[in-house]
Amino acid sequence: MSEDSHMHCCNDADDTDLADLRERIAQAVRDVKAQTPLAQSFTNFVTINLVANAQLAAGGTAAMSFLPDDVIDTASISGADYINVGTLLPFYKDALPQIARAFHKTGHKWVLDPVAAGIGKTRTEILCAFRAVPPTIVRGNASEIIALATMWGLISPDEASRPAGVESVDEVDAAVEPARKLATFLAQSAPDGKAAVAVSGKVDLVTDGDQIYRLTGGSALMAKITGAGCSLGGVTATYLAVAEPLVAALAASLLYNRAGEIAEAKAEGPGSFQVHLLDALWNLTPEQVAASDIR
Repeated sequence: MSEDSHMHCCNDADDTDLADLRERIAQAVRDVKAQTPLAQSFTNFVTINLVANAQLAAGGTAAMSFLPDDVIDTASISGADYINVGTLLPFYKDALPQIARAFHKTGHKWVLDPVAAGIGKTRTEILCAFRAVPPTIVRGNASEIIALATMWGLISPDEASRPAGVESVDEVDAAVEPARKLATFLAQSAPDGKAAVAVSGKVDLVTDGDQIYRLTGGSALMAKITGAGCSLGGVTATYLAVAEPLVAALAASLLYNRAGEIAEAKAEGPGSFQVHLLDALWNLTPEQVAASDIR
């Protein structure tokens, strides 16, 4: 049976499960708006402003820091954290593994965006260090997910592709098995046995290592502003503060797809798109997010 036909049969058989999943997604959106959870970020300084604004627009609270002791102390009051390895500075090499070890020790939930995975010795050393103290959710493009799964020895190098900076050179379909293996590995390290991997592309993919979901929609203008993916990672952490990893990853991805579509319809270019994107993140209802296409 092909994967597509298998998924179709599963959809027929699992209508009840999908309805339950939609309700949990809607509840996550409601909970963020009601609780304004804090999700702290150690993120790319090129895009830090959009990350914070997106978290606020989604209904959460933002805190940004590059000091390891500051991040570790603040984690005691944050629901989840976000680490992004874009635009590295020299001290990140020691700071990021130190933070990840502290999170692992306390079981603190966090989201990793392995930006440009596979490029540069320092970035590779940082990402390899995370293998021993892994995140709860990994969110990236197909090439980043494949590169990270290769670095961690979850797939063989001959299954992998070449890195291409921050843009993906791989289709999402090429990352299905790497994403599944990565999610399974993350779940084995999680205190509650739950984790997820989200792969962004023309059709997004989200998996917990068992189930695979495909999400359609979004906007091509996302690629014309800096920080669309970074801010999605931050919002994923916002949802992780109130929901289990699979639900958090799905809710954030669906929210972004709907917001991107709304923003594109109103925008005259990348500048106004970013403004309309933040407005759409703010205005979308739990029901609108949960009613999105999930395959």
